[in-house]
Amino acid sequence: MLEKEIISWFKKNKRDLPWRNTDTWGVLVSEFMLQQTPVNRVLPVYAEWMKRWPTPAQLAKATPAEVITAWGRLGYPRRALRLHECAKVITSHYKGSIPREETELRALPGIGEYTAAAMVAFAFGGRSLVLDINIRRLFARIFDGVQSPKLSATKDEKSRYEELIPKRDPHLWAAATMELGALICTSQSPKCGICPVAKDCTWRSLDYPKSDVIKRTQSWHGTDRQCRGTVVQALRENESLTKAQIAQLWDVPSQLEKALLTLLDDGLIEARGKNKFSLPRT
Repeated sequence: MLEKEIISWFKKNKRDLPWRNTDTWGVLVSEFMLQQTPVNRVLPVYAEWMKRWPTPAQLAKATPAEVITAWGRLGYPRRALRLHECAKVITSHYKGSIPREETELRALPGIGEYTAAAMVAFAFGGRSLVLDINIRRLFARIFDGVQSPKLSATKDEKSRYEELIPKRDPHLWAAATMELGALICTSQSPKCGICPVAKDCTWRSLDYPKSDVIKRTQSWHGTDRQCRGTVVQALRENESLTKAQIAQLWDVPSQLEKALLTLLDDGLIEARGKNKFSLPRT
């Protein structure tokens, strides 16, 4: 019954997102971009990216600097480099066609358990266990009566939820449960009054008990991530910068030094001589 009600709701209420009407490459690009990043921030970058690099072969020819610049302010720019590497492997080893099997997908750069499962479902319409935070929160409330799931999925959780996957159109189940969690069964202020399965929700029947799961909140201002992002953004806007110029970007010298070292290690910037830096060009 849950399957019928949730999928029926999805067909009537799903968002018109560009990666739902594209090819397998378009789905893969979206999965990389949507990691830890909300849809509204991804949409404009995704549109420009797909217009510029509509196939893996075209992205494979780009320079790392072009890729990092096009990634813009999506955050976690290492994802851009992994996607670039992924495009190269798809082009050289798979003749431009993305593999369909989870084991092969997980062997590609930047693709882990979740992304491989998502590709099987959303790119190929296959059966896989897709468990993002929206789906896990939805199921935790419906079946376990808790406000929030544990920080990571347990073997028991995966086993129970795998049994829910229908034999017919399993990809619709994955998409529908994800959408219901994202739009209705939200982390804060869930819209229980218009939820298609509110009557079946254990959490609701228990009068919405608060979760004992401690949520990890990520600050931004003054963090190493902000420092790194400031350096990368400055190098997007300039062909190169001297160390003295970069020093003007941040007022904590030790933190800036650490940022430069980790950015070099991650391949997100490169040194030009002793005291000059740029985005990677090769």
